[in-house]
Amino acid sequence: MDVLVVGAGAMGRWFAGSIDEPVAFADADPAAAKRAATDVDGRAVDLDSEAAFDLVCIAVPMGATVAAIEAQAPRARDAVVDLSGVMAGPVAAMAEHAPDRERASLHPLFGPENAPGRIAVVAEAAGPRIDAVRAQLTAAGNGLFDTTPAEHDTAMETIQARTHAALLAFALAAEDVPEPYGTPIYDGLRALADDFLGGTPRVYADIQTTFEGADDVAEAARRIAEADGESFAGLYRDARE
Repeated sequence: MDVLVVGAGAMGRWFAGSIDEPVAFADADPAAAKRAATDVDGRAVDLDSEAAFDLVCIAVPMGATVAAIEAQAPRARDAVVDLSGVMAGPVAAMAEHAPDRERASLHPLFGPENAPGRIAVVAEAAGPRIDAVRAQLTAAGNGLFDTTPAEHDTAMETIQARTHAALLAFALAAEDVPEPYGTPIYDGLRALADDFLGGTPRVYADIQTTFEGADDVAEAARRIAEADGESFAGLYRDARE
């Protein structure tokens, strides 16, 4: 099975390195495509090439995924998948632009540096190509589970948008404290914030733009800030329940 990965970023490279198939890369930055291809002993091709592949994997930023599917899905002989991390739009786009191909949306719930891990899957039109990809990702140590676009995207409002907003708000509000100070809760949250801040700002900006949830964190923080002792205890109990 020959595979085209559209997008030579971290997730595209992760996908190419996780399957045992000949891979070509295409990217808006041809130099990036060449570097990624070198890493997997593959090749680089032009974005506007008419060369066809058994499977096309779309691994571009969230906001560019639907347009990339429209432009690149016709190059797939048999199957199209995406790795964008949002599912409703890409699943609909694949159905529109590749109605007669196998189709699946894959969301690795981890950064490439933390692989392997869990991968959410919407296999709207499965078949031998998609099955082969799932088997190879499983063999690489990943745990795949099936979901729906609605269930996935709703979950991401908490798992990503609210979580990231809370971490960034803490990092912006926190002040430096002397070295001897610290508690297990503070140290743990500080470590999570530092890990979060080691990522790529554009990626997290895309998540906040795509999924709702940050406003809920802001509203919760406002309620906490305005609460008296009794109200705070009530909020604490509500959260614990």
